[in-house]
Amino acid sequence: MTAMAVRATPFAGDPEQPFTVRDLEGMPDDGRRYELIDGMLVVSPAPGLRHQAVGYQLHHVLYEACPDDLFVVGAPFGVHFPDDEKNELQPDVLVGRFDDFTERDLPAAPVLAVEVLSPSTAIHDVNTKRAVYERMGVPSYWVIDPEKPSMRVFELDDDGRYQVIAKIADDEPFDAIKPFPVRIVLTDLLGRLAR
Repeated sequence: MTAMAVRATPFAGDPEQPFTVRDLEGMPDDGRRYELIDGMLVVSPAPGLRHQAVGYQLHHVLYEACPDDLFVVGAPFGVHFPDDEKNELQPDVLVGRFDDFTERDLPAAPVLAVEVLSPSTAIHDVNTKRAVYERMGVPSYWVIDPEKPSMRVFELDDDGRYQVIAKIADDEPFDAIKPFPVRIVLTDLLGRLAR
């Protein structure tokens, strides 16, 4: 199953109307990820083993290095702007300002969004979600491919556009400065799965 965009709304009302953040509250708890991009519902299947291993290990590494004014959360956890009813994303791992979080979501741009690629979501993560994170003003965006393994690090430039500032692979270390100093080694994140 691949990530699938759904236009028509299953809710009462005009089927041509876009989905809203409120509509997401009615989605089933079935292991799939339900996100909203410009009013279009995007449904992704449950992730696989390598995806989950990288996501959980990255969360741990970031959490251990995270300063007190920031907080690290893993998916599923919604990110949106309070005045934007047509977009809500769920990065695989995100870092936000501690004071911006609510119990149910992050209604502000995170300082870091990380997507771990799956075969079913790779094109969506690399293109569509990157464009939304850029529009939201997320300063740092990391895309990790657990199959290769490799990572691309994007940061906003002075014009608010993402530029690739690093590409790493296998056991190459990445010494992040933003949003805080931390060393990432992809083979360490994969553990026994890197063999």
